[in-house]
Amino acid sequence: MSYVRTFLPWIVFAVLPSGQWQWAALAGLVAAVAVTVQQRRTGAGFDALIIEIGSAVFFAALTAIAFTDPHSGVHDYSATLSSATLAVIAGVSLLVGRPFTLGIAKRTTPREVWGLRPFIRANAVITGAWTAAFAVTAGALAALAHAGHGHSTAATLVQAAGFVVPMLFTVRYVAAAQAKAKGETGPR
Repeated sequence: MSYVRTFLPWIVFAVLPSGQWQWAALAGLVAAVAVTVQQRRTGAGFDALIIEIGSAVFFAALTAIAFTDPHSGVHDYSATLSSATLAVIAGVSLLVGRPFTLGIAKRTTPREVWGLRPFIRANAVITGAWTAAFAVTAGALAALAHAGHGHSTAATLVQAAGFVVPMLFTVRYVAAAQAKAKGETGPR
């Protein structure tokens, strides 16, 4: 559920009609701020809010562009820019050694495993999968936008796959890592 919450602003933006992109961008901004504030109130640290904070910055900029110039060429590539922004945020979190999934995973993982190498490695792998999915999605959306299909059903399906595929990978990878850990620490 925490991944759905994390990506709620992007989901809101993606499902609202593209003809109303100003309002979709504003709704994404409101959702990003609301999720960030709600998570801070529950005690989430900034390390668990990397995507949420990046989302707020992105949607603030997009909202400003959309309301300033509703006919901006940015509109045609807004889905591409969304996925590219997520790829950059996730990729930078990996490069600086703070995979964005680490903060999310800490919410449901005992404190004693936070510093363990397998836990950190698993989150680096998972963040890498999300980064790759976002980058591939951005590339596919750019190709669709360039071909004049940026707001088509195909683009919507590509966007959905850009979230569903890494989410399924995450669920399966975590289950496999937990099973492996139990096998290594269980009775012999």
